[in-house]
Amino acid sequence: MAHNASESRPSEARDRLLSTATRIFYSEGIHSVGVDRIVKEAQVTRATFYRHFPSKENLVVAYLTAADRALRGQAEAAIAAGLPAPDTLRAIGASIAQAIESPGFRGCAFLNAVAEYPDPADPVHQVVLAHRQWFLDTLTGLLRTIREEPADRAARHFVMLRDGAMAAGCLFDPELVSETFLNGVEGLLKAQATASFT
Repeated sequence: MAHNASESRPSEARDRLLSTATRIFYSEGIHSVGVDRIVKEAQVTRATFYRHFPSKENLVVAYLTAADRALRGQAEAAIAAGLPAPDTLRAIGASIAQAIESPGFRGCAFLNAVAEYPDPADPVHQVVLAHRQWFLDTLTGLLRTIREEPADRAARHFVMLRDGAMAAGCLFDPELVSETFLNGVEGLLKAQATASFT
C-alpha cells in the first residue's frame, strides 16, 4: 500500500502538542490542565488537536508512552554497553540519580499519573502498570545473572528504593537523596552477590 510523504513524516503539530503537554503535565499535573491551554501553548487549533488526539486521555497515554520509550532507551543503552550486570545496574541507578538532581524535577511521571488515574481499568493506569512491569522484569533479569535467587525479591527492593528516592527527591535535598539511593543500590548488589538478601 502506498503512503504519501505526509503520512510517513511525524507531524510537527503533533510533536508540539506532545512536547507542550509533557512539559505542563509533568510540572503541574494532568487533571489541572485543560485542552484549551495545551492548544494555546502549542499554537495549534482545537481541530488539529483532535485530529491527532481524539481525547485528552489519548494525549496523556501518548505522554506516558513517550516517557516509557525514553526510559527504556536509557536501560537498553546501559545493557548494550556489555558491562557486567552489577555495573549495568549501577548505570541504571546513576541515570535515576541524575534525573532526581535535574532542574525542575517533580518526581516520577508514572507515579504522579497513576495518582490521578487510580482506576486499574483506565488506559492511563494500564500504561503505568506496563511500564512498571517492564522495569521490574528488566531488573530481575539483570539481578538473576548475579545470582538466580532471590532475584525477584532484589528487583522489588530496587524498585522500592527507586520509588522512595523519586518521592523524596522533590521534597528534600536531591543530592542527599541520590547519594542515599545509590548507597542502597550498592547494598542490594552486595546482598545479592553473597546470597544474604532477606
